[in-house]
Amino acid sequence: MLLQITTTHQPATDLGYVLHKHPDKFQSVEFSMGKAHIFYPEVSEEKTSICLLLDIDPINMVRSGRNNDSNNFVLAHYVNDRPYVASSFLSVALAKTFSTAMNGKCKDKPELVDTKMPFEVSISVVSAPSGGENLIRNLFLPLGYTVSLERQTLDNKFPEWGESKYYKLKLQHTLTTKELLSHLYVLIPTLDNDKHYFVSSNEIEKLLQKGEGWLKDHPKKEQIAKRYLVNLNSLTRQALERLSEGEAVNNAKDEDDFLEKTEVEKRKETLHDVRIKLVAEKIAALAAENVLDLGCGEGKLIRQLLKQKQIKKIVGMDVSYGDLLKAKERLHYDQMSPKQKERIQLIQGSLTYKDKRFEGFEVATLVEVIEHLDPNRLKALERVVFEFAQPKTVILTTPNKEYNVMWEKLAADQLRHTDHRFEWTRKEFADWTQQICENYKYEVSLLPIGEEIENIGGPSQMAIFTYGN
Repeated sequence: MLLQITTTHQPATDLGYVLHKHPDKFQSVEFSMGKAHIFYPEVSEEKTSICLLLDIDPINMVRSGRNNDSNNFVLAHYVNDRPYVASSFLSVALAKTFSTAMNGKCKDKPELVDTKMPFEVSISVVSAPSGGENLIRNLFLPLGYTVSLERQTLDNKFPEWGESKYYKLKLQHTLTTKELLSHLYVLIPTLDNDKHYFVSSNEIEKLLQKGEGWLKDHPKKEQIAKRYLVNLNSLTRQALERLSEGEAVNNAKDEDDFLEKTEVEKRKETLHDVRIKLVAEKIAALAAENVLDLGCGEGKLIRQLLKQKQIKKIVGMDVSYGDLLKAKERLHYDQMSPKQKERIQLIQGSLTYKDKRFEGFEVATLVEVIEHLDPNRLKALERVVFEFAQPKTVILTTPNKEYNVMWEKLAADQLRHTDHRFEWTRKEFADWTQQICENYKYEVSLLPIGEEIENIGGPSQMAIFTYGN
């Protein structure tokens, strides 16, 4: 993980003074997950560059990081991009190595604190899994940066896998060093929802402190606050209320972060309520005592299932740690009685890797999940769910592509959500479910979800798979 900051300010060697790092010294600073190395690859009065190289200890990260528990993604010990990708690690390293500059102090040349310098910043790898290039530009462009991005392929040997969520980022701007460091401190972890530390109310103070002087006027301040605080609504509300000096947060508008729902999103939300209710009813009819909710998201189905007293065990799995935190918050897990807590387990995992924790369930649900996977990964999901986990019943829902013409603001051939990789017609869905039955000894019944339109069907579609009948 490499950050390089270059200036052509005259004399460029002033960079060493304002950052309090001597150009002739190679320095290392230890922090919780490894070391940060500081060195100058180029020093002259015309041009000076400083590098911050993060040497993350992956073993210590697994042992000591916030994801270190039995609920982890099963292969996280072995398949993990965290040591190589700029994220919350970079913020911690910046605060450790350049704390004096971030606090606006310069002992030897105090006038440099308020001196605007031309900077070029290069970050080898940043992760933007939700929002991608548009998100990166929307965060940095309003602050006056020139943004250059190079998206990296997932694997050069397998170009058919497509592009990854990783970008090489270059920024150019003329501003003070304190401003530059505060922008990087806040915005880099905002791009990446994965944080290596537990996010609590203390993070509000850090956000407001480092965002002082610029965050309040940023057009994406709601989105920044929400992503920085890993989508925890209670913390986000507090931060925005303080940032707006008591202004009602409910009036804030940010289409990208869905703080104000569009007409389509409102209708989708209503449909989702109908969908969740129907899935819960089907589970109740089965009198199931244990349920596995695959792709549980924020825990809406789990909340419904808690009302069914016959269910003794509910396991919610999601690949997103942030969504699991939101689920825990919205379930009011910390306020539950010990007996109620025993019924719930939230785990992080993947639907494309065999996982013993998925085995032994009467019912497994996949509510609006499969369309978020690339089609070439569906075969892996099929084997994980229907071959290895093999629950007695699988309840699966997905959008009906034919119904998209009913959404007024949805353009032709546009998918309902930017994170959808595909959407199926009723026939395509039926063909796929029949293939599942042939390959894995299940039987299936199909039914629509929501109000049906003649020759179009319902807005969503459900398959109920039963094993071994």
